[in-house]
Amino acid sequence: MKHQVGTAVAALGFVLAASFLAGDQRAAAVLGASIAGWTALVSILALGWALRSTRNPTRYALVVMGSLFMVRIVLVGIGTVLVGRAGAVAYVVAFFVPYFALAAFEGAYVHSLRRSGTPA
Repeated sequence: MKHQVGTAVAALGFVLAASFLAGDQRAAAVLGASIAGWTALVSILALGWALRSTRNPTRYALVVMGSLFMVRIVLVGIGTVLVGRAGAVAYVVAFFVPYFALAAFEGAYVHSLRRSGTPA
């Protein structure tokens, strides 16, 4: 549970940071950070479900990670088109910085299950 809470707190922190630091491109930055945060939260919750409630947890964890990666790619493309040239840099930076940081939470979560004896 601590990884899910950590992901939620970090995602909220990135959205707040984007809203305060982006200046005139605030909307684009908040959109990017929000997409990264929400998809990370969905991903870590889905990973928890996949690793605890299926007969083949490794397979379903890979399905979750692959599916959410594809969703993120589509959302980055859609968001880039929506914000246009004026906010594209702020949007992309505000998406990818949290994305990589939040991916560390997902990796730590999967790794913690390995150490606890849960087959992952």
